[in-house]
Amino acid sequence: MWDLFKAVVLGTIQGLTEFLPISSSAHLRIFPELFGWGDPGAAFTAVIQIGTELAVLIYFRKDIWTIGSSWVRSIFQPEHRGTLETRMGWFIIVGSLPIVVLGVLLKDVIERDFRNLWIVGVALVVMGVVLGIADRTSSDDKKIKHLTLRDSLLMGGAQALALIPGVSRSGATISMGRFLGFEREAATRFAFLLAIPAVVGAGIFELKEIPHGDNSYGWGPTILATVVSFVVGYAAIAWLLRYVSTRSYTPFVLYRVVLGVATLLLLTTGVLTA
Repeated sequence: MWDLFKAVVLGTIQGLTEFLPISSSAHLRIFPELFGWGDPGAAFTAVIQIGTELAVLIYFRKDIWTIGSSWVRSIFQPEHRGTLETRMGWFIIVGSLPIVVLGVLLKDVIERDFRNLWIVGVALVVMGVVLGIADRTSSDDKKIKHLTLRDSLLMGGAQALALIPGVSRSGATISMGRFLGFEREAATRFAFLLAIPAVVGAGIFELKEIPHGDNSYGWGPTILATVVSFVVGYAAIAWLLRYVSTRSYTPFVLYRVVLGVATLLLLTTGVLTA
């Protein structure tokens, strides 16, 4: 029962933080340590993210169907190859390549070294500052229809930085989008769509590690945490898209810096161990 309770808590944390630019993987690394539960492991973290990505699939189902069907038709029907939907399909594929390639090549380093809390704390602060600068300096004049192959590759490269817990997949992608001049809602929407292949792929890839490996939970708690993350994550998507249409990312920047500094201080004082 205790593992099921922890699964509900961790699933809620995952659902609340996956789409906000504050790094869900950092929260799943820091808070279990604070609670005395230890590191749940990279496999557990990757698998329960499938729940939040399922929320994305359902929330953006119309967009995904339009993009996917147009992309498939373009293979056989040349007249579909220049549409925005078809280009979006290619942009998501190309933008996913950096994180897929680096994720496979650096798998052992990610699971062993990148989860160090000193790295997590520094990443929270540094990428928080980057997000703040990007948000304030953006020309804010590009919409999703202005996306190019170059933009998608640059945003995909930024997303790959999220292999380091504390960076934030959405935060890194949104920061690059803002640097490129995209309005907040466009950058956020593309960040959500771009994350689908990488997160679902990583979750499926790590499924084999659940019964053993570095995962401290079995199938029951992992499935429960995934379901909870889906429910909470779906609500978080709707809220964030409404929020960014009229407000800046400043509260998230401040939160990241405070959490990062607090983590480093707790490590310095011995309350947390890396």
